[in-house]
Amino acid sequence: MKALIYRFLVSPLLLLRGPGLLGRLQRAWRIFGKSGWPGIQWELGRRIGGYNNYDGWVRRFDTLSPELRSAIERRLAELKERPLISVIMPTYNPKPAWLREAIESVRAQIYPNWELCIADDASTSQEVRDILRTYAEIDARIKVVFRPKNGHISASSNSAIELASGAWLALMDHDDLLPAHALFWAADCIATHPGVRLVYSDEDKIDEQGHRFGPYFKPDWNIDLFRSQNMFSHLGVLQAALVREVGGFRVGLEGSQDWDLVLRCIEKVTPEQVQHIPRVLYHWRVHGESTAKSMDAKPYAALAGERALNEHFARTGVRASAEFIGFGYRAHYALPDVPPKVSIIIPTRNAAELTRQCIDSIFARTHYAPFEILLVDNGSDEPAALDYFRELAQRPEVRVLRDDRPFNYAQLNNDAVAQARGELVALVNNDIEVLTPEWLSEMVSLALQPGVGAVGARLWYPDMTLQHAGIILGVGGLAAHSHRRMPAGREGYGGRAALIQSFSAVTAACMVIRKSIYEEVGGMDAVNLKVAFNDVDFCLRLREAGYRNVWTPYAELKHHESATRGRDLTPEKRQRFEQESTYMHERWGTLLQNDPAYSPNLMFEREDFSYAWPPRLAPV
Repeated sequence: MKALIYRFLVSPLLLLRGPGLLGRLQRAWRIFGKSGWPGIQWELGRRIGGYNNYDGWVRRFDTLSPELRSAIERRLAELKERPLISVIMPTYNPKPAWLREAIESVRAQIYPNWELCIADDASTSQEVRDILRTYAEIDARIKVVFRPKNGHISASSNSAIELASGAWLALMDHDDLLPAHALFWAADCIATHPGVRLVYSDEDKIDEQGHRFGPYFKPDWNIDLFRSQNMFSHLGVLQAALVREVGGFRVGLEGSQDWDLVLRCIEKVTPEQVQHIPRVLYHWRVHGESTAKSMDAKPYAALAGERALNEHFARTGVRASAEFIGFGYRAHYALPDVPPKVSIIIPTRNAAELTRQCIDSIFARTHYAPFEILLVDNGSDEPAALDYFRELAQRPEVRVLRDDRPFNYAQLNNDAVAQARGELVALVNNDIEVLTPEWLSEMVSLALQPGVGAVGARLWYPDMTLQHAGIILGVGGLAAHSHRRMPAGREGYGGRAALIQSFSAVTAACMVIRKSIYEEVGGMDAVNLKVAFNDVDFCLRLREAGYRNVWTPYAELKHHESATRGRDLTPEKRQRFEQESTYMHERWGTLLQNDPAYSPNLMFEREDFSYAWPPRLAPV
């Protein structure tokens, strides 16, 4: 009976993302509807030990104590340049109390060199208009213009920009809040990155009672994730000259006007000119008419987002189309009119049935063409395997390459790539089974995009819990798989287990890359990393060469063996593993502790994006 009470009553109440019994029950019901009891158990697992108690995290690590304020003020005194930051705030009939709180949060900024530019979009509330007039009278830093006719948020925001004299524009809604140190950290970022033109921070939500929850601890600049969601807002701080260069906000994109603006801005800058501040500098108000609560509140916003992304692709010459998927967007990248040949490389030793399952699923469930399979037989000696490989060799699409040397995963792949006839190569483990027929089409379409190195897939264990959704550096001491063991039906933290995005590394259990790029960086390290971490090292060398590695959830495959295979702890193999681990730390030590795809506010001890206690970030 106690177990039933816990399962059906207590456990859902623990799934806190926002206050109130009803909110908790609604969230538990949504989780159950998507992924059943495994989803409930996964969510509860994220709360074991209190790692995701955001109230406690805020008290310990994100509360502006007198000592912290003094430290910030001392650092402020050392800033050689203090650019004027114009806070842009369009208003239209906000709740008066929230408007006052929003304005007061700007007036309470530690950083003194700001102005607040408010454009009221013909509010019908006399109280709102009176509040704005009063603030303009009592504080010379507050500028207000009253638009004679309602033009919606884009036109109103442009009117606010016309008031601005600052070199930088900070975008703020009329019912949201800035913490007192927000503009200081923006100014500090501008000062420490002289070429920066766009700055964004982490954010959280705040309810109608002033309770903070739902933080989004973001990665550093990630163009592929940005094309999947507006990770830039909030707090977004943009160079005023850049905003004016691209024409400001566009009328007709209301609901996604911020995203559209930044999409046009990033077309004019380099990735290094977009900087991320890994601190919560914006509190996004949640209420019934806010997209902070649900995109359903503004269905036009979803359509505007599709248009913004599609027009971004058109301007940049990318053959792609956008689709709103409820919690973000999917970019469908087009294949060339004549798709290039792909060489699928599958190393194996014996394992006839596993390999048969893998290859049969490729032939039966792959819509992409043309492709060839290079089966690398690493010294098989079982009759059933040898018979099956001889049978395979009779197929025109298959070549069997025999290699009797001791197992060296990196070398097996390098030698096979050298013999590949395809423009692209797909590295595939023999324990992989294809689930989605478009897996190869999806991965190839991404691998052909300019600047892309390796492309990884979404891999599932046989029980349909997540095995691979990108590799996070530093987790578990060196590297681990994002959201590992998360049940199917979940989107993951910030949607990051279900959206196309860049990672520092992806697994070679299923990886697609252009052959020319593979060879450009020298392939995998067959000397120092014969067995472990060679795919991670390979991806990091791709990054070093200027490429980005992309993971897609739309190429789905099962990874059969990894769920049950035990670790081989023979002394020889343990020594080799330790040597390879040591090499990775010596070669990539700094990067392993500072993965740009993973926030310093998230912990290294777990793979589920739990909060770090404490963050790997100095308070000042």
